[in-house]
Amino acid sequence: MRLNAPQDQTIIGESPHFLEIMDQCSRAAKHDRPVLVIGERGTGKELIAARLHFLSPRWEKGFVQVNCAALPDNLLESELFGHEAGAFTGANAKRIGRFEEAHQGTLFLDEIATTSQSAQEKLLRVTEYGTFQRIGSNRTLETDVRLIGATNIDLPAAADRGEFRHDLLDRLALDVITLPPLRHRREDILLLAFQFGQRVAQELEWMSFPGFSDEMTDALMQHDWPGNIRELKNVIERAVYHAEDEFSPINVLEIDPFKSPFRPGAPATPAAANPPSSAPDGPKAIEPPTRTENILFDGKPLDYTETIATLERKLLVDALESNRHNQRDTAKFLNLTYHQLRHQLKKHELL
Repeated sequence: MRLNAPQDQTIIGESPHFLEIMDQCSRAAKHDRPVLVIGERGTGKELIAARLHFLSPRWEKGFVQVNCAALPDNLLESELFGHEAGAFTGANAKRIGRFEEAHQGTLFLDEIATTSQSAQEKLLRVTEYGTFQRIGSNRTLETDVRLIGATNIDLPAAADRGEFRHDLLDRLALDVITLPPLRHRREDILLLAFQFGQRVAQELEWMSFPGFSDEMTDALMQHDWPGNIRELKNVIERAVYHAEDEFSPINVLEIDPFKSPFRPGAPATPAAANPPSSAPDGPKAIEPPTRTENILFDGKPLDYTETIATLERKLLVDALESNRHNQRDTAKFLNLTYHQLRHQLKKHELL
């Protein structure tokens, strides 16, 4: 299922959880009451809010978005409700707020749980009576706005702790849409990954997108994606940008770009102190030689550089075989980053 959304963004999915959410959105879009969109970071709350607006009778009017967490309390109230000239220091001219701007349209308040008690009280009045006052004014204004709020926290629990008003929560929660995390939508991972990959390929002016290798596909499906769709998008874009050419399937999956033995503050743990463990069905560990002298030399002169290169190559070959030629597993096995392993493989002509 595909839904066009603003800013060249698209909602894609075919998993049962995804299709259920799409049906719920379609039903909620028909009425004109507030809606709460709940979900972990990166699950697409903004896209769902846009879907609610553009499927509603208000679709021809404005879809106004405010990130409540991006503004301090004093500026947030001014942003939402506007202010009169001279209302506070720096208010040199009258400014209309987002409720006026969104009149007859939809106002999307992202991270609504971060709003202050004062802002929540004013939001409650707007949702109940459709009226508000600009900061520094006694004049009551009317507005016709459909309100959509989004958050990644448990709002009922926050209300029980006194961090969110129960009465405002009751007003906003006519419909609550809770988005499933990506780990519960595994049928959608490859669909989304391919879409993100195609976009970058077009940006790079490739003739076509070559897709992903079997190893990378397995790794994509096995990862739990705590950052959800946003994390997946970043990983895929990074993989395509780092690809060596446009003709070979993408095979570089770098989940954590900060992973490095040289990362500042990283614990300095010798590789030998943490040998890779072998699972019953996993790759078997390579037993280190107990008598190095029997392997390195037999008492006769040798070429140090050539011998070290031979040992490095043999270690790489044995590690690859023990890890079924999965380069990512091999990198972990040898306590290398993926790119360090690739460099070694190229150095010893094993690619």
